[in-house]
Amino acid sequence: MKCSRPGFLGLGVQKGGTTSLYRLLTHHPGVFLPQWKELHYFSLHHGLGDAWYADFFAKAKEDQCAGEITPYYIFHPLAPGRIKALVPHVKLIVLLRDPVERALSQLFHSQRLGLEPLELEEALAAEAERLALAEPAVMAGERHPSHQEHSYLARSRYELQLARYQALFPAEQLLLLRSEDLFADTQSIWVTLQTFLGLDIIPLLNVPRANSGNQEAQLVSAELRQQLRQRLRMTYEVMAEQYGLHWT
Repeated sequence: MKCSRPGFLGLGVQKGGTTSLYRLLTHHPGVFLPQWKELHYFSLHHGLGDAWYADFFAKAKEDQCAGEITPYYIFHPLAPGRIKALVPHVKLIVLLRDPVERALSQLFHSQRLGLEPLELEEALAAEAERLALAEPAVMAGERHPSHQEHSYLARSRYELQLARYQALFPAEQLLLLRSEDLFADTQSIWVTLQTFLGLDIIPLLNVPRANSGNQEAQLVSAELRQQLRQRLRMTYEVMAEQYGLHWT
């Protein structure tokens, strides 16, 4: 049966390897992915309607499972309910990177794109106020740049984002993977993904490489990293205790 609405979603996280996940899944003939990786239907473009969204999967073959990957879905507060309403039985995949490293990667990425004018520590200090100002617009279904681009530590608080999905979807529909394992043990993760999606198990011939990272993140002091880890202490503890996901 064609999974046309879709059959699976990659929810995130941003700077967690979702582009590599997309490339990996294209290796399987039983998977259909739109050429446009991030559709943002359940976050930014929901007002365009279900027919607009369905068109992206119109070319999926009858024996393919269609899906898409938009890392904003895990963070957008309205996305879980919208997904549940349209595709209640969809399978959900989440890649989770070390929370501190993910936050730093996002911040430097925003700076490189010209979306973050503040320096590292200034941007982190301004985050809470920026997000508070953005919240009314986002909850009203409007787009706000700070919610997307200036949400460094907030996007790394995985336990809060996962709770929204767990309130709506049973555990068997949710697959959590460490981003680090995707690159360190790709073959094993490949089998896990195929099994989760109900695909025929086929070997992986070309293993995607991890991004080399950016020089800015490598220059962040151990002291600041430790401060950020303390601010995200609850995330590290919950992910280890409740989900068995550890970062040292």
